[in-house]
Amino acid sequence: MGKRFGQENGPNQKSSDATGKVSVVEALVFSSLIGIVGVLSLWQLNPLSAILGMLALASYVLIYTPLKTITPLSVFVGAFPGSVPPMLGYVAASGGFGLEAGILFLTQFFWQFPHFWAIAWKLHDDYQKGGFWMLPSLGGRDKKSAYQILLYTAALIPVGMLPWVIDMTGIASAISAIIFGILMCIPAFKLYKTLDTKFAKQLMFGSFLYLPLMLIVYLIDKI
Repeated sequence: MGKRFGQENGPNQKSSDATGKVSVVEALVFSSLIGIVGVLSLWQLNPLSAILGMLALASYVLIYTPLKTITPLSVFVGAFPGSVPPMLGYVAASGGFGLEAGILFLTQFFWQFPHFWAIAWKLHDDYQKGGFWMLPSLGGRDKKSAYQILLYTAALIPVGMLPWVIDMTGIASAISAIIFGILMCIPAFKLYKTLDTKFAKQLMFGSFLYLPLMLIVYLIDKI
């Protein structure tokens, strides 16, 4: 990121992307259309799915995105709409909301912190150039940020075991949550000890694998 959104295009801000190929109007029209189509598609499944999708979209665009240039708390705020998809999938399939949907929401909610903060650690300089505050500490790549990354990564272990606790899945999912959680904690702990970006990169790639693997385990263990 070089400059803030649209800043490189002068006071008129005619373009909405870095290359100048997409105008603000074009981006607004396209994003609005796909947003409307998405919500209407969810409505065909059931109204509750559409409401969840609409709330996630609105909070992401109107609250989370503007907060990125104001406070590191934007990541916490953005974790709420970011955690809606697995919960929405459950609601779309079942037609109702229950404890199981809440557990799926919680799993993705806690996963987002080590996932996104690892990315923010690696790309901190670029985010700063764009005026975005994404790491949890205003000091950026410091011990405070690394500690919070480690804390939320460790939380994945008990949170990942919750489906087993409520008999949503079997013991295999609990064992998997422990193993995958420990594997995530290893680079997070090394990051805390050294503040070396290479461990943030390892955590980032680990997070890419953690969530789909855990969800697959939940599905298989449920069957």
